[in-house]
Amino acid sequence: MGRIIFYEERNFQGRSYETSSDCPELTSYLSRCNSCRVESGLFMVYEKPNFIGHQILVRRGEYPDNQRLMGMSTSDCIRSCRMIPMHRGPFRMRIYERENFGGQMHELLDDCDNMMDRFRMSECQSCNVMDGHWLMFEQPNYRGRMYLLERGEYRQPSDWGASSPGVGSFRRITEF
Repeated sequence: MGRIIFYEERNFQGRSYETSSDCPELTSYLSRCNSCRVESGLFMVYEKPNFIGHQILVRRGEYPDNQRLMGMSTSDCIRSCRMIPMHRGPFRMRIYERENFGGQMHELLDDCDNMMDRFRMSECQSCNVMDGHWLMFEQPNYRGRMYLLERGEYRQPSDWGASSPGVGSFRRITEF
């Protein structure tokens, strides 16, 4: 079970809100969120309500300035969070070159630091996560914007929160 505490002000000051589950709208509890502390578990935090917008994976530790954490210029950029449950067992995902599971297909069972080098695939426009939780990155070597992929079908880039099919690498979420 994870636990995260959000604070209205930087450096863990002001009113706080603690949760161990998904929270689609933090402004229901705090007027803004400028710092957070992860006591246990892993969480994905989002810049907008309902788990959309820029997202960052946070693990146990202190984050005294969410503005720097999110790489944004706004002062209250965390608006929602999702707890990532522990996964025991295999990891499996199929990636497709085109939307709606079309074109070239490859199956992933482990991390992929460079999709182009490994699969000679220039785009990933849909995927199907069969087992585990994955992070998808815009650029090779786990850089750029990241997107959380949980079990399910993603028929187009907007299904995982992207506005374009730019995908460079994938990583399993194995740490807890």
